[in-house]
Amino acid sequence: MNPRYLEISKVSKTFEGPTGPQTVVEGFDLRVSEGEFVAIIGHSGCGKSTVLSMVAGLATSDGGGIILADREVTAPGPDRGVVFQSPCLLPWMSARQNVELGIAQVRPKAKRAELRDVAMHYLELVGLGDAEARKPNELSAGMRQRVGLARAFALEPKMLLLDEPFGMVDSITRMELQDVLLALSTKHRITTLMVTHDVDEAVLLSDRVVMMTSGPRAHVGEILVVPFERPRDRATLLETTEYYRERERVIEFLEEHENQGPKAVTPSSDPVQRHETLVESFQSNA
Repeated sequence: MNPRYLEISKVSKTFEGPTGPQTVVEGFDLRVSEGEFVAIIGHSGCGKSTVLSMVAGLATSDGGGIILADREVTAPGPDRGVVFQSPCLLPWMSARQNVELGIAQVRPKAKRAELRDVAMHYLELVGLGDAEARKPNELSAGMRQRVGLARAFALEPKMLLLDEPFGMVDSITRMELQDVLLALSTKHRITTLMVTHDVDEAVLLSDRVVMMTSGPRAHVGEILVVPFERPRDRATLLETTEYYRERERVIEFLEEHENQGPKAVTPSSDPVQRHETLVESFQSNA
């Protein structure tokens, strides 16, 4: 297993703002091993999604470089499956056809029956085997995101990139989708980089949590190695004191950097309340 499968080296990004150039990310350094699941967390405006976009090839860096599987990232490509908050499904196509469309890009010589079989395999994995013929407007937000996950995994990419993939669904659906992703990532072990505002989501899903300092000129502040073996079970983890200890380490880091962000959060003595307050602050500034 390659310990330097993804290398992000001294990456920086500057945008033109109303008062002149502003460096959002500066000197971002990260190495991701093959098969590893890494979550990036930090206050709004710290450049989490900017980093993910550069890895996806959707944005260029102003300094440094990105290497994936020994090749420099210079443009988007089917070797990276990307899932955003909105899955961007084509409204005139069924769930199965939306998944098939992605597969056809990486298997241009595949016959129609093969496309259908692969699409159905991944739709069944995300629990949508009986919804293959339904169009996006006939699906709930959670079901549409399941289609997006199925499409991303069906590409069999070298890397999966997730940008707040469950940010637009309710809390119950979010937990259901987290469990789907947890099962898929454990089974397929695709190298994954996920941006999230949710502390529990980061600790539950990832092997490491990368905590970014607040912008401007944000960079990697601390990295938490999550000590839980796979496969993981949410209910079992929530019964352990170690889960809450690791969770608290992330919350403490975010609190230390909150006053540097766009909006300060009043700390609470209750760790659960502090987490909820932080999430509300992130969402209001997203």
